[in-house]
Amino acid sequence: MEYYFNKILAKSSFEDVITKTIEALKKEGFGVLTEIDIKATLRKKLDVDFPNYRILGACNPSFAYKALQAENKIGTMLPCNVIVREMENGDIEVAAVDPMASMIGIENIDLATIAEEVGDKLKRVVDSL
Repeated sequence: MEYYFNKILAKSSFEDVITKTIEALKKEGFGVLTEIDIKATLRKKLDVDFPNYRILGACNPSFAYKALQAENKIGTMLPCNVIVREMENGDIEVAAVDPMASMIGIENIDLATIAEEVGDKLKRVVDSL
């Protein structure tokens, strides 16, 4: 089982893909709670060069609330991460976690149903780019 959904975009600028990804997330009811710039962080902390790579911490509040009601420790797996990264050839990859893959070790049918719905939304986000 793959643990993510992804799409590779050719001839796109990194910043444009970030913007389009955030807009697509909004259309599916997600907000971006965190944005981690891996390139800048690794430059600052380790003084190394790294390609453009951003982690977007996406959250759909109503689904997060349902998940927390079904499983009070699920916060250890929130928010849903979406990455945008520049590949060696200049293409841009967008990948989102598949919540169903994250839930394999949790035996909670209510949570599985929620994870499936969130996964469908994240897949639509990636597919729409």
